[in-house]
Amino acid sequence: MRKKLAILVIVGLVVVGGVKAEECDNPGGLSDSGVISGCISKYEGILTAISSANTTNRGELKRLNDQITNLKAQINLLEKQLEKLAKNIFDREVKLGVKQELLAAKVKQDYIRKRDQPLLLVLFSSQSANQFYRDVAYREMLAANDRGIIAGVAGEIHELNVQSSRLNVQKQNLAGLKKRVDSQAGFLAKEVEKADKYVADLSGKISALSARQQQLLAAKTGTYATTVGDVPLADDPAARPDYNPGFSPAFAGFSFGAPHFRGMSQYGAFGRAKSGQNYEAILRAYYGDVRIADVNTSLTIKTSVGAMDFENRYLRGIAEMPSQWASEGGMEALAAQAIAARSYALAYTGWRMGNQNTKTTICVTEACQVWKSSKADNPGAWATAVSETRGKILVGNGSGEVVNAWYASTSGGYQDGYSSLGHTTPGFWDTTSDWTTWASGAWEVKGGSPWFYKGWYKSRSGKTCGRSHPWLKDDEFSDLVNAAIVVANGGDVSGIFPEDVRSCLGENDNPWSKDRMASEADKYGGRVTNITNISVKHSSGGYTDKIVLQTNRGEVVIAGANFKKAFNLRAPGMLALMSGLFNVEKK
Repeated sequence: MRKKLAILVIVGLVVVGGVKAEECDNPGGLSDSGVISGCISKYEGILTAISSANTTNRGELKRLNDQITNLKAQINLLEKQLEKLAKNIFDREVKLGVKQELLAAKVKQDYIRKRDQPLLLVLFSSQSANQFYRDVAYREMLAANDRGIIAGVAGEIHELNVQSSRLNVQKQNLAGLKKRVDSQAGFLAKEVEKADKYVADLSGKISALSARQQQLLAAKTGTYATTVGDVPLADDPAARPDYNPGFSPAFAGFSFGAPHFRGMSQYGAFGRAKSGQNYEAILRAYYGDVRIADVNTSLTIKTSVGAMDFENRYLRGIAEMPSQWASEGGMEALAAQAIAARSYALAYTGWRMGNQNTKTTICVTEACQVWKSSKADNPGAWATAVSETRGKILVGNGSGEVVNAWYASTSGGYQDGYSSLGHTTPGFWDTTSDWTTWASGAWEVKGGSPWFYKGWYKSRSGKTCGRSHPWLKDDEFSDLVNAAIVVANGGDVSGIFPEDVRSCLGENDNPWSKDRMASEADKYGGRVTNITNISVKHSSGGYTDKIVLQTNRGEVVIAGANFKKAFNLRAPGMLALMSGLFNVEKK
């Protein structure tokens, strides 16, 4: 039975989502985020189709190559059998020729004997009746034996010829099949190679386009510090869920934590320290199977602002945790931070347990670790944390290597695991409560993090685009839901940007109106114009699983990842969901 191949035909793209292909091929020259989004959407669709077909083709190519190898082995075996059989047939035919000559001689002799010695002569020449019957029986036995020899030899030759013919047919069939499979495998190998090149080309284009889109959206979703910094964050009453926007119904998205969510939670460490945990317990909680090792750190580190003494200048200037936490019960948190910062810096600059030299230059911004000369000059209690932990680093028990110790302000209650330098940190709920009610016992809540549960509506610089809170009116939120419906169904997202994007972000975009967005949602079951109830389902894996909405068109269920994507693309002003673990509230 022939198996159908997932043949992939790659054709040139003329128009992509209403955009000419040559425009998409030059992402650096694009400024319209709608065009960029359209190009990304279509390219990603093509890439998914090609990758899926190519995966099938790879599997089929492997099957065909295995079949070719098997066919070659079978053909070689048949050739050996045919060679052996041909020699056997030749030997048998020679023997048969001899037997036929002997048989002919016997037949001739028997004929002469019967002519010269008739049955009556035998009868009269026999001395008794018993001798006569013995002679007759002997002659019949010889005749039967001769006939058996003739039949046996003839049958043997016939069977050998049939077997030879059958093997030849099998050999021809296998050779023909091998030829067809060779042809299929050759064709499919070219298709796989062609698709690989096309996938690589598309991936490059998508990366370039995505980079441009991220550049356009950076002012909205990518401008937040990932660590506490030297000064604690100020709380914002308008960002809390108990804020009264002055209208109803009102809807708002609240994020648990802010990026990133790996390694040590600084506010979690503060909460643990205030409850009595020492720095070793804190570090093991966040980094897993590790130990504290004492090493020689009397060295010079290269930074983006110049080389400096590692312990006495660089570490004293790390401005990643408030010194005043020491007086609030958080001295062990500062010690844990000192060890994490020391480990991170060594790992970043190439210092290793077997080769204790730094090579790479480390930056002094949030992209690496924040370092300030003012902090180094006046470190306060931070100096104590650094000096009392001097030379102490984190080492993975499994890797035997320094741990690349990431950390961040607030995870929202769930720490994502990550792997680096052979060590893997755990993913876990950072709470004393059951995960289904994690907020009530979250260590970050005990540490007083203002980022634990927050509605983000302003940029880091304070830009709000005229909005004083994160709450949305019914028509605004319905518009977001319609955008999420389109995103969830893989629809056209070329116009899914904030209606106020030009005035707020200053780009030359062409966002869709609410009516146009609703028209796009009509393609996938109908638009949403009214929401009466919302429930949010969270996963034990630390993310929002789905949003369940009761609407004018009935129940609408949207995956958390799709809702977040649509929210960050369509929400007005600077509104954004900063975490995959979030909630949506209605009042």
